Amino acid sequence: MTGRLQRWREAMAVYWDRRIAIIFALGFTSGLPFLLTFGTLTVWLREEGLTRGTIGLFALVGVPYTLKFLWAPVMDHVRLGAFSRWFGRRRSWILLTQASVILTIILLGQSDPRIAPMETAIWALLLAFCSASQDIVIDAYRVEILEKEQYGAGAATIVFGYRIGLFVGGAGALFLADFQGWAFAYWGMAAAMLVGVVATILTKEPPPPPAEEFEQLAVRRFAVFGPRGQAIAERLEIAVVRPFVDFMTRPGWVLILVFIVFYKFGDSLAGVMANVFYVDLGFTKSEIASVSKTFGLIMTLVGAFLGGIFVARYSIVWALVICGVLQMLSNLMFAVQALVGHDIWMLSATIAAENISGAMGTAAFVAYLSALCNVRYTATQYALVSSFMAVARTTLAASGGYMAEAFDWFWFFVATTIAAVPGLILLYWLIKSGKTGEVSNGRQD
Repeated sequence: MTGRLQRWREAMAVYWDRRIAIIFALGFTSGLPFLLTFGTLTVWLREEGLTRGTIGLFALVGVPYTLKFLWAPVMDHVRLGAFSRWFGRRRSWILLTQASVILTIILLGQSDPRIAPMETAIWALLLAFCSASQDIVIDAYRVEILEKEQYGAGAATIVFGYRIGLFVGGAGALFLADFQGWAFAYWGMAAAMLVGVVATILTKEPPPPPAEEFEQLAVRRFAVFGPRGQAIAERLEIAVVRPFVDFMTRPGWVLILVFIVFYKFGDSLAGVMANVFYVDLGFTKSEIASVSKTFGLIMTLVGAFLGGIFVARYSIVWALVICGVLQMLSNLMFAVQALVGHDIWMLSATIAAENISGAMGTAAFVAYLSALCNVRYTATQYALVSSFMAVARTTLAASGGYMAEAFDWFWFFVATTIAAVPGLILLYWLIKSGKTGEVSNGRQD
């Protein structure tokens, strides 16, 4: 018994690392801008009298978040001159993107959507682009600064910081806007971004990738372009082609991508219809806000913390198994809720089960995606797998509304539980075949 407690203490000790605190601050600045171009912005637009149709079009400003893998190679391989010499390859990009986020938050706040909605849309789009770019380099930095056994704690902490950032960018910005106006609110959010700037300055640059770069990796078959053209072609090959080739040479890479799609599919199907479910059961907006949002946020943070411990205690893949089963079973709580009906205590239990297990699964999943990245191409490969996951999950989960119409609520949530099974079967196959795709220090495990 004593030995078991000791192992759990050692698993929890992974959080008491200075680098984990830095990751929390960076997660905060990653989450804060997101709602400033979505939920918070739509409240502002509606107050200014824009039509629902126009407001709906503003959702298109989120496109950069799903396409960020397209420019990730630039952030992996381009140096920023003296700025990179002063702060290092990763930190210089983090500081640049943080500065761009701060500037575009201020400029968006200074726009007037009533008079010039197109100008507001342009600034919102630029903010989304800068925020997505910041995500690229923060994710790469997180993977590179941690040891593999710390990936779980790092994933949990980035989720923790991101959720707090979302809360500040949502509720915090609305409170400031109600108190002093929208321009003041966006200035306040820009000032809050300084948390990440200070953290970036105080932290250290991660070690460079293995010294196997241009000379050893480049295949000199571009002589037809001349010396300068050959050098450019080789750099393009290394920056753009090799990250994808490296991933696709791993055994079982196709099934790994399919697994990434389906691991949280059941969770996503249930989540996309959750608010509609609460309304249909007769819960008021205040009840939904207090239980689903406020209490739910606390349970999400608890779940992220536990997920990090599970990764440290059981390894990434076995944490995926445990958390995957828990998040699958949590969907049955919604089915029970459908039978019970309007009961605030049952709703609290349902939200606790769903948010804790879902956040545990997310922490383990983010740790797994981190372990898929070769440190020579961290930014590009993480942007690829996370974008692939986001686009596929959003596309497949869009069918949730039609499923809810076809079944009653009880059988809908039973169906979402079943939808989680393929991901677990794929995970079992990957573990059994030894083809999980994880890498360590730039080399395949």
